Amino acid sequence: MALTARPLHSSFAAEIAGVDMRRPPDSATLAAVIAAMDRYGVSVYRNEPPLTDAEHIEFSRRLGPIQRSRVLAVAGRNGASRVPPPEIIDQSNLDDDGEIYRDGDRQLLFKRANRLWHTDMSFHPVRATYSLLSAVALPPGGGPDTEFADMRAAYDALPAAMKARAEDLVAEHSYWHSRVVGGGPEATAEELASRPPAPHRIVQLHPGSGRKTLYLASHAQRIIGMPLEEGRALLAELTAFATQRQFVYAHKWRRGDVVIWDNRCTMHRAMPFDDRHERRDVRRTTCRERAVA
Repeated sequence: MALTARPLHSSFAAEIAGVDMRRPPDSATLAAVIAAMDRYGVSVYRNEPPLTDAEHIEFSRRLGPIQRSRVLAVAGRNGASRVPPPEIIDQSNLDDDGEIYRDGDRQLLFKRANRLWHTDMSFHPVRATYSLLSAVALPPGGGPDTEFADMRAAYDALPAAMKARAEDLVAEHSYWHSRVVGGGPEATAEELASRPPAPHRIVQLHPGSGRKTLYLASHAQRIIGMPLEEGRALLAELTAFATQRQFVYAHKWRRGDVVIWDNRCTMHRAMPFDDRHERRDVRRTTCRERAVA
């Protein structure tokens, strides 16, 4: 069965059928998967039951170098993990023992900042390409949506004067900045040292489609060479423009869904839910522009 794509939004995002994610894709299927990503930026795959961690990892590995180690340190973590494979990033609201996080848990407070618009790994010099998020267990009714913004369409719609202004600007991205903006605690010296900021151009050329795109995130803490408040105001203006409703797709989760998005041409955010009482087990793999030790 050949891959088919059903558009979910006027400019991006599609539900993909005809691909068995439990089996390594052959070269033709892999090419079709990547072509769909280049066209749509966000691809939704329905699976029932959910993929195993091994299946999730193996499919992800075909899309490029996959992240296998922690990219930062959170104070108080002992190195144990509820989800053992190092390739899996646990995006749930469950602690290392599989219990819902306690009130005030540092890890939970940091995770809540994912409710801000962001792009995975923009705080690292080696950017993320594809993220693959698998819904293993969801609250009743599917739980909160995840919203995605089409940054290519947003760039296309920018006024010419703003395109010219943004063309050569570089933003500095810090994981710890977004954690504080999202309501979390200030980072410790150890945390800051574990993941220093990374610079990235605000206007990028998306390699798969050849289209220009905005590259923004709540991690962006300043524009290099611009007064701090002026730079932050411009970042906020661009983010507000790019996340207008005409550029946004809201994904309503079903158990077993795997959503793949291209971080180089989209932003996303998790919508709030009762994370102190409802269990949400979602697991992510992340591909990178090149292998990272």
